[in-house]
Amino acid sequence: MSFYDEIGGEATIHGIVARFYAGVATDPELRPLYPEEDLGPAEERFRLFLMQYWGGPTTYSDTRGHPRLRMRHAPFAVTPAAAERWLVHFRAALDEAPLTPEQDTQFWEYVTHAAQFMVNSLDEPAT
Repeated sequence: MSFYDEIGGEATIHGIVARFYAGVATDPELRPLYPEEDLGPAEERFRLFLMQYWGGPTTYSDTRGHPRLRMRHAPFAVTPAAAERWLVHFRAALDEAPLTPEQDTQFWEYVTHAAQFMVNSLDEPAT
């Protein structure tokens, strides 16, 4: 059984990602990193990515190709502070998810690593 199936599949991933983007939508530091006025497309891409990453359908790569996460995020200044804000919202999302402590730990370890991996600028944006 994949981790995707173990945690409840699409319904669980959908809930986590929806809660995460609800936080991003109101975050003054993160929101500028999402240039689309409607966060819906970004939310869908992230949901499909996580579903595939954890062993669910391959819809993400079928429609977008290899994730190439660093390349796709290169146009945006992902600072350590932005990564920390990203993790604040992801932690809130995981806290509301129906996960066992072991599942939560596995998910959290992945996203904390991913957040640090995506940092591509040490320069804080001008205010």
